[in-house]
Amino acid sequence: MKKILVTGGAGFIGSHLCEELLKQENKVVSVDNYLSGSKKNIRHLMKNPSFKAIKHDIVNPLNLECDEIYNLACPASPAHYQSDPIKTIKANTNGMINMLELALKNKARILQASTSEVYGDPLEHPQKESYWGNVNPVGLRSCYDEGKRVAETLCMDYHRQNKVDVRIVRIFNTYGPRMALNDGRVVPNFIAQALKNEPITVYGTGKQTRSFCFVSDLVNGLIKMMASKITGPVNLGNPNEITVLELAEKIIKLTGSKSEIVFKALPSDDPHKRKPDISLAEKELKWKPKVSLEEGLEKTIDYFKKVLE
Repeated sequence: MKKILVTGGAGFIGSHLCEELLKQENKVVSVDNYLSGSKKNIRHLMKNPSFKAIKHDIVNPLNLECDEIYNLACPASPAHYQSDPIKTIKANTNGMINMLELALKNKARILQASTSEVYGDPLEHPQKESYWGNVNPVGLRSCYDEGKRVAETLCMDYHRQNKVDVRIVRIFNTYGPRMALNDGRVVPNFIAQALKNEPITVYGTGKQTRSFCFVSDLVNGLIKMMASKITGPVNLGNPNEITVLELAEKIIKLTGSKSEIVFKALPSDDPHKRKPDISLAEKELKWKPKVSLEEGLEKTIDYFKKVLE
């Protein structure tokens, strides 16, 4: 039985990860400041004697014993990370240093949840881990994009200089139950609008592409990466590409909604294409997504129906 720390443990992905790690009979400590995470995401885990939740912001040092650290603590949707960009950059720099220092002290392995945003608006398609990205360092999204790039740098410097055992994954668009209703990303936006029969807001022409990975597949990838012998970075995402407009139409069909699609101006630095090359994950982790977009969307729609009730 390992003692595993999950920062951002009350978040959308973090809560699913805590749940799976407990199923595998580990002791799990969730650390969250509840800025974008929610206590209701982990309420069902509170009765488990192997689970503990601590309210704490990783921008401040943390002192506890652990064998492994999954560092997921950072708002991941533009609406959340742009609402307090300084706090976002601090989570990715000061927070990352604090977690690496904790890993160093405990001789613990640490997995950093990086992001496909490190590729920016990519000029290479699909994106391989060897691609260095096309990122605006002074844009509205840079608190997150550049913050995550610095976090990767810190991981590698602690690894090279202090021999900290690090793992880096670059997470592509992920969706599923427990996403926040006000998340601001396309899947919860479109589902909420469709269920309320409100106009569905598509930014730009809707021809920009994304690839969506269901949360259970992603969590499986995180756990496989932690158990692997490679440092990374490794892309984790679903390589099935779809346009934003096709996604809106699919959600209207699955919900039986009367919503119409309306178009608005594209936000600045919004990537035009995003699709992972997951050949490294397939080779090294024996991992690839299993849940189809339709199946995953149906589960997510069921969840949001209950939330809106």
